[in-house]
Amino acid sequence: MLKQLRMIVAGALVVGLTMLLIVASGSAGGAPKPKPSPTPTPTPTSPPPPTGGFEAEKAWSATGDDWEPAIAADPRSGSNIVYQATTRYGGAKACSRCPDPAILVRLSTDAGATWGPDNFICACQGRKAQNDPEIEVANDGTIYAAWLNDFNPGVAFAKSSNGGATWTAPIHVDGQGLNWSDKPIIAISPSGQDVYIAFNHSDSYVVASHNFGASFSAPVQTNTDDLYWFAEGGAVAPNGNVYFSESGEVASHSASGDVQLAVLRSTNGGTSWTHTYIDTSKEFPPACCGSSADFFASQAAMAIDSAGKIMVAYTLNTTAGAPKALYITTSTDGVTWAPRTLVNSQGDSGFPAITAGSAAGDFRLAWQDDRGGAWNTYYRRTTDGGASFGTEVKLSNVTTGAPYKSAAGYAFPYGDYFEIDANSAGTNFVIWGEGPDYIGPGGSWFTRGV
Repeated sequence: MLKQLRMIVAGALVVGLTMLLIVASGSAGGAPKPKPSPTPTPTPTSPPPPTGGFEAEKAWSATGDDWEPAIAADPRSGSNIVYQATTRYGGAKACSRCPDPAILVRLSTDAGATWGPDNFICACQGRKAQNDPEIEVANDGTIYAAWLNDFNPGVAFAKSSNGGATWTAPIHVDGQGLNWSDKPIIAISPSGQDVYIAFNHSDSYVVASHNFGASFSAPVQTNTDDLYWFAEGGAVAPNGNVYFSESGEVASHSASGDVQLAVLRSTNGGTSWTHTYIDTSKEFPPACCGSSADFFASQAAMAIDSAGKIMVAYTLNTTAGAPKALYITTSTDGVTWAPRTLVNSQGDSGFPAITAGSAAGDFRLAWQDDRGGAWNTYYRRTTDGGASFGTEVKLSNVTTGAPYKSAAGYAFPYGDYFEIDANSAGTNFVIWGEGPDYIGPGGSWFTRGV
């Protein structure tokens, strides 16, 4: 999740780097928007999925400066359709006055074995920058997306019913009362009729749609404290209740102070929300490598299984400035939460991502940590609701292919969120960012496996 646009955080250094990238790519005058591929509404295919373990990781682009990616699998039974989204800096633009960075989306119809062409999610002429893509797929195959179109107008929503080849006109959801918004997280009901988007305006806000995203409610503020909140996960339960996991800092991008971990809950379609604190982390490790002060702050991701069990995966330390460990907690109602359970204590754990499989108690968890002096991406799975976890798997399993990669891992987590999803066959799809530092250039790397 992008808590500040990198060009704002890093100042002139990043602006200069971005301009160099534009010149090098020959896109300073604006490359023409690629024609959307004639992709029909996706239909399920049935190639063999990976059998045992994970494949070697791959980079989305050998040359693109790709940051903070997202992934979503088509939930229909037997479907092998998967979508990826990424934020690309310095690439070809949809037009000379279109944003850079821009959100790109692409489609696989063979469970991630091959991928179609990159498509712009929106030309959005006149906007300067797009960031923070989030995508979900409804049970009719429609893709729902939220992202950031500058800070003002801010969070935008669109959907596609033809495999991401074309998208509806963006709706800016933060209304007239807020002059900026940041960091969207989207959650949808299985049919896609109910769409919820949580976002940051210093305080925590959520908007709701109950007509498949045709229109949205006015933003509802969900907190009453003075913390600076970021949504980091969201899901709709089988009974229709909706939840978001969040972290609250003492101040915007503050380098000090505790971080509160909390869960939002609505039982009335987003009209009102309860805000439940689930844990507290002490001050996080210091920033480095050009990042914002709070880059390594605690975060909380969440998923809900088919029986309605909620699992929140989050990072936390108990000593200020110390490395964070990875924990989970569970609930069946979003009100009462189990004591935290340790998942990983090696290195400084960060940026948790979690999804639920099709069976009750099946959760798949991924994270990044810096054990051994380099960063890597890891995976664990539980099939009993968190009572036990299977063997840890290192997903960042390629040691070459970019200057920031080595036998030990990669130099820096490129972006402060990544995603995991699973299809009806149980295949996992994971995508994350790797880079030399916060500034880059870096890339979006992905793998699939069971």
